[in-house]
Amino acid sequence: MTSPPGRRLLRRSLSASLSLALAAVGTAAAVVMAGAPSAQAAGVPAPSPVGIPGRGATVPFTEQEAEYAATNGALIGPDRLYGSLPSEASGRQAVTLDSAGEYVEFTLTAPANAMTFRYSLPDNSAGTGRDASIDVRVNGSSLKSVPVTSKYGWYYGGYPFNNNPGDTNPHHFYDETRTMFGSTLAAGTKVRLQVTSTAASPSFTIDLADFEQVGAPIGKPSGALDVVGDFGADPTGNTDSTAKFQAAVDAGRTQGREVYIPQGTFQVNDHIVVDKVTLRGAGPWYSVLTGRHPTDRSKAVGVYGKYAAQGGSSNVTLKDFAIIGDIRERVDNDQVNAIGGAMSNSVVDNVWMQHTKCGAWMDGPMDNFTIRNSRILDQTADGVNFHYGVTNSTVTNTFVRNTGDDGLAMWAENVPNVKNKFTFNTVILPILANNIVTYGGKDITISDNVMSDTITNGGGLHIANRYPGVNSGQGTAVSGTHTAARNTLIRTGNNDFNWRFGVGAIWFSGLNEPISNATINITDSEILDSSYAAIHLIEGASNGLHFDNIKIDGAGTYALQIQSPGTASFNKVVATHIAQSNPIHNCVGSGFQITQGSGNSGWYANPPACTGVWPDPVWTNGGVPGSGGPTDPPDPTDPPDPTDPPEETGNLAQGRTVTETSHVDVYGAANAVDGNANSYWESRNNAFPQSVTVDLGAAKAVKRLVLKLPPAAAWATRTQTVGVTGSTDNSTYNSLKASAGYTFNPSTGNTATITLPGTSTRYLRLTFTGNTGWPAAQLSELEAYTS
Repeated sequence: MTSPPGRRLLRRSLSASLSLALAAVGTAAAVVMAGAPSAQAAGVPAPSPVGIPGRGATVPFTEQEAEYAATNGALIGPDRLYGSLPSEASGRQAVTLDSAGEYVEFTLTAPANAMTFRYSLPDNSAGTGRDASIDVRVNGSSLKSVPVTSKYGWYYGGYPFNNNPGDTNPHHFYDETRTMFGSTLAAGTKVRLQVTSTAASPSFTIDLADFEQVGAPIGKPSGALDVVGDFGADPTGNTDSTAKFQAAVDAGRTQGREVYIPQGTFQVNDHIVVDKVTLRGAGPWYSVLTGRHPTDRSKAVGVYGKYAAQGGSSNVTLKDFAIIGDIRERVDNDQVNAIGGAMSNSVVDNVWMQHTKCGAWMDGPMDNFTIRNSRILDQTADGVNFHYGVTNSTVTNTFVRNTGDDGLAMWAENVPNVKNKFTFNTVILPILANNIVTYGGKDITISDNVMSDTITNGGGLHIANRYPGVNSGQGTAVSGTHTAARNTLIRTGNNDFNWRFGVGAIWFSGLNEPISNATINITDSEILDSSYAAIHLIEGASNGLHFDNIKIDGAGTYALQIQSPGTASFNKVVATHIAQSNPIHNCVGSGFQITQGSGNSGWYANPPACTGVWPDPVWTNGGVPGSGGPTDPPDPTDPPDPTDPPEETGNLAQGRTVTETSHVDVYGAANAVDGNANSYWESRNNAFPQSVTVDLGAAKAVKRLVLKLPPAAAWATRTQTVGVTGSTDNSTYNSLKASAGYTFNPSTGNTATITLPGTSTRYLRLTFTGNTGWPAAQLSELEAYTS
């Protein structure tokens, strides 16, 4: 099918915040803390978005975070800084494995026969990604090798982004893969992801693993047509089965019979167009549609209704199969979504959507469409978008993670969206924009959801008169009653890289025109550990807001950030752990009218702040304050203990926590302590002084430093001016070596040695003030020794 004219995805140039970890309990739902194994050094405790009673999707898996598992790898994060590897991890922490034999080991808490794990590999120099494998070991014995890849990650530049590593702004680092164990493993079984070789990838970063007990394949319903047995579709995936599937669903429609997809992986290189038919598989772990046209890259696997201009489709059921595509770039004009077109009176049930552009981009007008019990993972754009006159439609009990744009969106472009609902969904880690949003719309419900870990240019929940075609003249603006009840938001909002300030966890915009003809009720909800403000108004005006029974626990800047006029009532709104002493930033004065009910505390001040300067956020990191960013946790395999004698042998700096004043592209400071002289840290250009600081984990009598640059002959001889300071508390630093020039010559190994007096030091800082070979600080290894 060709795209309907004028229906292209547009990118929003907007908002967000940052986040980390706060132990908090909501007003109506308890937030589950992800606990570390006993005697196991762990990441900073962070509320998990999975398994909150009564909120979000009911999922068939148990989730375990790598940072709380047994590991001999390196904990990264917590960090919410856009563009850093941990900032895109769940809870903003993960574990990096960069040597053969390094592992993350999970202990099953329930029987499981399958696992999905989220990971990141570095990109390759061409931007096409690299392929590797990682070993799955069960109770110490190798079970299988699982392929992993970075070809679905790593985007660069500005919207809509590209695959050129030479451009700026690398992001979208993670991907997911799944595997079945072949048998059911009992609770207590140890499942390990272990690196066997770094030849194909220098590192493997593990974020989390989801363990589940997958049921047996679902058999063919009585009387159903079989795409293999009746129409010759190829379950091996070796040949294109698009025409066979199309013939099957056409026959199903004319004969009034269901169409069954048996076990297999089927190559489908274009849309299967469905109307008045049920297409059912053996289960999303067993029946998989995949594929992309070999020459026309605008065509790929997808199950579509007819477009509205062609009459639309109706009475469609899609159930119990997976659509796992091969989309590696974002081209907004391409209709390469898992599900699309117009489908009225239709249901998508238990469908797994991954590696497509959008999970479901539905172009109306259409009515009474439902997505339920599904998973939407690793998209290059939105998870779901109800676009252009979608009415009485729902997404419910659906798990969404790692979308490239809004997680769940409604966009009433030119034609009203009316009475749609997003309920009981879990939406995690949208890499751009919002977890859940409605652009315009009438009588919209967004309730009982969990939203977490917004990355950039968006918040957790957004209600707005924004984007083309949203205005009252066409009846598409925000109107009627909007209900957002019983939602939990964790680490949502982020710093907008266009605006250069933070956007709130819940935020409102009247960019196209003021929100003035609606009642917006935000009730019975928790806003936890927001990276910047908890509640935010910007652009135009937002009126008719009502906040009732809201718990705000943790905000990186303000409880309320008011940048536009409006009216709002507050009843039983309680705020704690707000970073700024004045919890309101308001420079519109009386233009924002507050009506207070009873039971409010912690968020109101008169006068509010109006500083003209946006403060750095303070992220609580599970109760440990850190201004402008998280404090660095100790190495998970070697927690510091000041009563233990310092270890006196070997390189004390390798694998330790490291911070920096700046870095460019992928050349972060972790490269300077990774044991690999071919990787390196590089600071911003023309911005001396620059420094790198290593936490040795405990005070050590350091007597010698070895500084290295890559040994390759391409690195010309250069002299860097370096001074060394040390600290026992990361607060007061004393000079250990005065600033001096050190020459690095590839012909003699490209190394320099600095002798120190042996002063007891935990935090070791190198400050660079010059480099004759490049206008930046450069360091591939910092080695520290006690002899």
